[in-house]
Amino acid sequence: MRMHTSTDLGEFLRSRRAQLRPQDVGLNATDSRRRVPGLRREELALLAGVSVTYYTRLEQGQSVNASDGVLDAVARALRLDRDEHAHLRDLARPRKAANRGAAPKPDRVRPATRQLIAAMDRVPAVVLDRRNNVLAWNPLGHALLAGHLDRDSPDRPAERPNLTRLLFLDPHTRELYTHWESETRVALAALRLTVGRHPEDRQLAELVGHLAIHSPEFAALWARHPVRECTVGSKSFHHPLVGELDLAFESLTTSDGSGHRVLLYSAEPGSPSAAALGLLAGTLH
Repeated sequence: MRMHTSTDLGEFLRSRRAQLRPQDVGLNATDSRRRVPGLRREELALLAGVSVTYYTRLEQGQSVNASDGVLDAVARALRLDRDEHAHLRDLARPRKAANRGAAPKPDRVRPATRQLIAAMDRVPAVVLDRRNNVLAWNPLGHALLAGHLDRDSPDRPAERPNLTRLLFLDPHTRELYTHWESETRVALAALRLTVGRHPEDRQLAELVGHLAIHSPEFAALWARHPVRECTVGSKSFHHPLVGELDLAFESLTTSDGSGHRVLLYSAEPGSPSAAALGLLAGTLH
């Protein structure tokens, strides 16, 4: 599975053009020859203040030196949000792939990070790399997200669980999330951002390829090119041991430059979810 190329830039731009109707941007939509509801290339070029030829070259991946001003103008014309705008820049200016020598060494959690999450005996905590591989979890994090898996599996790089893979391919995880479909949309949109930022990451490419082959839901969503950062929010679970849980989550990036994230869950004090989370913690003793 290849990482993104000029084709991905074109797919992204076309997907966003298709979402804008002419009347949304003050253009006449009465042309009987119009076959699609989205903007035409020449209309988008007009809104962005660039020539049709230049925009066409950009959409076809033939313009590799687009200025910040041009990309910003296209983003405004397409009404991209902050995450989409950043993604456009990533696709328009991909990093050069590093020389492919020996396979990269498996990521490892810093002892201090492992010690920190172990001290959180009432907070589910998981340490992830940028590919969403589980590098470590505390007992409550394991019990919440993947109690059916071996607790020590993150310590064996070849067997590390991947939260995105579990979400799309593992039946236990599908049943765990109350709103599974919305979870898949958010997870895939976040993965799109990561792929755009790290086109050189072969393991990311392999993950995308594996999911595209084995999950029709993933393949259909991937084709829509959703993009969204997801670092805070809430999730609803239907846990097999303690029932319904509505938890807030926050993803904190470590400061060591590794790109590792600590994913933390919490329940509102005094709520039924807090009681259920306490009950789950009680099963670990």
